[in-house]
Amino acid sequence: MKLNYKGITAGLAAGMLLLTTTITSVMAQESAKEEDFFRIARMSSPEGTLLEVGGLCTLPNGDLGVATRRGDIYIVENPTSKQPYFRKVASGLHEVLGLAYKNGSLYCAQRGELTKLTDTNMDGKIDKFETVYAWPVSGHYHEYSFGPVIAPDGSFFVSGNVAFGDEEWWRGESRVPWRGWMMNITEDGKMQPWATGFRSPCGLGMVDGELFYTENQGDWMGSGALVHVKKGSFMGHPAGLRWSGMPNSPVKLTTEQLYSKVDPRFRRDAQGRAIKPENVENEKFVTLFDMKQYFPEIQLPAVWLPHGVLGISNAQLTTIPDGVFGPFAKQLLIGDQGQSKIMRVYLEKVNGEYQGAAWDFRSGFQSGVLRLAWGKDGSLFVGETNRGWGSAGDANQGLQRLVWNNRVPFEMRTVSAMPDGFEITFTQPVDKKYAEDLASYNVESFIYKYHPVYGSPPVNPEKLTVKGVKVSADGMKVRIITTGLRRYYIHKLSLNGIREQERSYSLVHPDVYYTLNNIPEGAKLSMSEVSTRNSAKASVVAVSVAATSKAAGPKSVTTKTPTLAEVQPLLNKYTCSSCHNAEKKQVGPGFNEIAKRKYSVAKILALIRNPKPENWPGYPTPMPPFPQVPQADATKIAMWINSLK
Repeated sequence: MKLNYKGITAGLAAGMLLLTTTITSVMAQESAKEEDFFRIARMSSPEGTLLEVGGLCTLPNGDLGVATRRGDIYIVENPTSKQPYFRKVASGLHEVLGLAYKNGSLYCAQRGELTKLTDTNMDGKIDKFETVYAWPVSGHYHEYSFGPVIAPDGSFFVSGNVAFGDEEWWRGESRVPWRGWMMNITEDGKMQPWATGFRSPCGLGMVDGELFYTENQGDWMGSGALVHVKKGSFMGHPAGLRWSGMPNSPVKLTTEQLYSKVDPRFRRDAQGRAIKPENVENEKFVTLFDMKQYFPEIQLPAVWLPHGVLGISNAQLTTIPDGVFGPFAKQLLIGDQGQSKIMRVYLEKVNGEYQGAAWDFRSGFQSGVLRLAWGKDGSLFVGETNRGWGSAGDANQGLQRLVWNNRVPFEMRTVSAMPDGFEITFTQPVDKKYAEDLASYNVESFIYKYHPVYGSPPVNPEKLTVKGVKVSADGMKVRIITTGLRRYYIHKLSLNGIREQERSYSLVHPDVYYTLNNIPEGAKLSMSEVSTRNSAKASVVAVSVAATSKAAGPKSVTTKTPTLAEVQPLLNKYTCSSCHNAEKKQVGPGFNEIAKRKYSVAKILALIRNPKPENWPGYPTPMPPFPQVPQADATKIAMWINSLK
């Protein structure tokens, strides 16, 4: 008998998709969601108060310090009550983007200085403003300064954004000393440059006494990430290397040395005008870890936060205290300004370097999440801003609280690297029927380019085979064996098939992204110890038989315009919906606005693969290239967009 393998394959795919979709939709209806465990509570502020929050800190008595981008400082009394009292204690400061409390005084980073603010006569108003240390500014709008955070020795860390070029508006520049640097400043005003290679270091925080920060995607930065900041280290953005020759610089790498190994792509056209670097498909590229072979001072991300999935403008990080937010104590929460949400990170050390896992945690805030601070009652204050940067949500500013209801969600609690795969712990026992089935797991890996282009598509994707799984007797832990672990790569684990033991709930967040900087040594599991059952193989046989009977000939190709219901899974899969809304401006233009441009399908496909941010000058966050979107899926998206005309 001659089989039509093309027909079998198509039928198999359709059958598997139908089976997966049916199971997923049924389980999704009954499984709990983020909002069932963590409630977003509004905080009422006085009418006319513009809380474009740049800084938050909790005072010893439980009051909340709030700094705004407009230069005001408030003390909020009884901040967790239904009627908190806002008292303005200072105004007229310059774009405050951080706030800390120490020994009776507040400290904030203005554009050009670290300032100490003290109420000396205890009348409820700041009456003494002291410059602890001032650094140069060129006056460029993008020279934000972030911080401070307080080190274990009582000193302060402050970071500085880069500026951008005049003609080369896309290229980060350090026009004056210490832009693109981390500075360590003592209370008596002594400054020591600490590290460089920063582009937009908005989120600073101490983790077990060590300094970390979050970076944003941009030129030279393929995606956002959480990075451990060691003295003398280089994070990847070359602008700050301009000052590495200064006598007090702990970084000795020079711009010329870096550019000898990676092309900065300074190009000009026939008229002598600068050419903006764009993503090149199928090129021979380098990664940041390739560069580390030549320059050991390069600090790789401890945890990548894949762009468009785990945020687009990563911000404040904070450690979850003991006894707060259930089973996640000592893990990290990271805000995201662009997607107006919070992510969760689990860190571990392997061979002396940090690495770990990242999940979504809570979305749905009214504006961009910039700052986080813990309240005395265990709730989390969330400071928000939108102006000039764009974000999801209907508001341009705000102050909200995240409150846990003491119910434990069904989640992965931790993911740890193993010599032959990963070990995953859960917050509730898993149903072994599903946990011992290899079909419940999917693992793939990818990484980003290191190049002067704004952002990077995921590159070098590879699907890993799950060979076996071992479930603990109490159902709280599984260990999976996988092929093809790759050092320095991001490994995405999807556990869509896992179910909770008692109620058969699916995981609130079934996807996790693990950054594998080192593969640990140790004992590997024996195949005799693990389950190798795979229900997908049985499904393949059943669907193959069904497909053979329908393999009479090719089906006609339809050009019918897809509906929103049909295209929404694609918008979610390729993270389009992270920045675009069908009907209104979000981080990027609404799809209805794009439709008004009357682009052809071919033009939309070209702009997906290599966007032209200059076409949308009112949007501060450029769209990165998406060459990884298959043409068939991109065509469906383009056809749907054009149907909105």
